[in-house]
Amino acid sequence: MSDRKLIRPSMTEMMERFPTRASGRRKQVPAEQTNAESFYYLKQMQGHTPMVVVLTDGTELTGWIEWYDKGCIKLNRNDAPNLLLFKHSIKFMFKEEERDGRRRRRTPPPSRG
Repeated sequence: MSDRKLIRPSMTEMMERFPTRASGRRKQVPAEQTNAESFYYLKQMQGHTPMVVVLTDGTELTGWIEWYDKGCIKLNRNDAPNLLLFKHSIKFMFKEEERDGRRRRRTPPPSRG
């Protein structure tokens, strides 16, 4: 048997075939925010949409959103004082018009028989 010579491509040839991040453009960092929350709040604010806000303790408040910022929203109400709600105290919120549909889904279907 004869000695075989290992054929290896040069480093520059490898760099041309398989570019690395260092040689090419850097991968962009994903956005920290999608702005979906802002879009939703703005849409509800512009339409003065009646909203139901459920707090973490189960309290339901009804009104429309006047403004919001990073940590809180201002809920205007017709029959009671306006409120400044911290977002961390909100469990969820939905449009008041969806309240009937939400309750209807919870009732069991009629039994057959």
